[in-house]
Amino acid sequence: MSRVTDPNTVGSLAATLVNMFGGAAAQVHGDAATQISTVTHDSRAVDSGTLFACLRGGRVDGHDFAEAAVEAGASALLVDHRLDGATVGGVTQLIVDDTRLRLGPIAATLMDDPSRRMTTVGITGTNGKTTTSLMIESILVAHGQRVGVIGTLNGPRTTPEAPELQQRLAEFVADDCSTAVLEVSSHALALHRVDGTHFDAVVFTNFGHDHLDLHGTPEEYFRAKASLFDVRFAPLAVINIDDTHGQLLTDVIAGNDGPSMRVVAYSVSELVDVEVTATSLSYEWNGHRIHVAIGGAFNVSNSLAAVVTATELGVPIDDVISGLGRLDAIPGRFETVTWPTGVDGGFSVIVDYAHTPDGLTEVIAAARAVVDESASVIVVFGCGGDRDQGKRAGMGAAAAAGADRVIVTSDNPRSEAPMQIIGDVVAGVSSNYRDRVTLNPDRRQAIGEALDVAQSGDIVVIAGKGHEKTQDLGDSVVEFDDRAVAQSFMESSSR
Repeated sequence: MSRVTDPNTVGSLAATLVNMFGGAAAQVHGDAATQISTVTHDSRAVDSGTLFACLRGGRVDGHDFAEAAVEAGASALLVDHRLDGATVGGVTQLIVDDTRLRLGPIAATLMDDPSRRMTTVGITGTNGKTTTSLMIESILVAHGQRVGVIGTLNGPRTTPEAPELQQRLAEFVADDCSTAVLEVSSHALALHRVDGTHFDAVVFTNFGHDHLDLHGTPEEYFRAKASLFDVRFAPLAVINIDDTHGQLLTDVIAGNDGPSMRVVAYSVSELVDVEVTATSLSYEWNGHRIHVAIGGAFNVSNSLAAVVTATELGVPIDDVISGLGRLDAIPGRFETVTWPTGVDGGFSVIVDYAHTPDGLTEVIAAARAVVDESASVIVVFGCGGDRDQGKRAGMGAAAAAGADRVIVTSDNPRSEAPMQIIGDVVAGVSSNYRDRVTLNPDRRQAIGEALDVAQSGDIVVIAGKGHEKTQDLGDSVVEFDDRAVAQSFMESSSR
């Protein structure tokens, strides 16, 4: 294999991979001096100077698109075996042991390792990633930093594929960001999207039932989450030990051979004088009073994760307090839908992204904690189609056990029949609670029904879609924002 000095050649990329992973990691077939400026796995995004990555997926094999990529102008191919030269026109091939494993480091190299040119924080966990990331952002902004955030609110994927991820990190650097905060999904970890990214700290919020359609078992799901907590990613781990899997994670890290991460554990047990309402929370931590303009008991833990992470990164406590104090409401995260000006309907309406059994349990408990004992908690929710079917019964069980009234409806049914999904949900409802549950596959009607039956002092929780502004019906995607729909009913009832 020829070695070249230009950092943007196929040969130098191969040399980088060999240095990282050993002699079997990469070899070049063709001209090692071929110039590369970018990498993509999408043949539709190919241009001159592009390295086209042939990724193997569950349904398609990117190697089948190599010819189309060459015809579109790809300068080289990233492959896991040598392709027939007649098929790909003699274009240079970078042959690696696993294209998905090597895509992240290649993308990071082409972008000049942007994560190492900022303070970079990664957050993983079943629930709480978005809220925690925006809390950390608000603290860092109060500290005078410019912050870039990548997560559920910033694109179609919580964590983008490696080329897009590294491109966005590079854009943060170009935009003079001093810090990047990333939500790191289990999909991203299992599919190696963050490989090649350096984090200064990684955070574990909690673990529950989700994404078993990809991972197969809870054990594999946890293994994916746990893979972030390795010195190859970060020197510092901030872990919620109120969660049993958080405690397990600390034990796993402690038992690792070789260099280990520094672990900072956090627990709400260390807090004093905790106060929670529907729209705010406060507590004393290490002798300092923390106020947050977001309600929900589960957000106490999320805010503590942000506090601990920020202080470990050297942020003064005054900036921590200031940042959390001025935090705006987070879209679709225990977000209060306000009544029209001058109108008080007598009950509260909350929209939340809760889409797992644990998440729904927590949001219902948080809602109950902010109303009188005599008041009712009314929940509207559904489960997404073409996603983890195993959690549906658990969602039904959680809702019926925790709420006084439950309306099971559609979420994003996609290609599945809405009533089939609803049936899977209801199958988890205990016979003791069945009388609490009604069914309405029309989400708009279900929300209207919940608001119609709510009495003074009650609280209505609309769960599952949170910040989303569309609904995927399979044959079409329509505009649908839970907050706007609820608001329209509230406005009409006030006339």
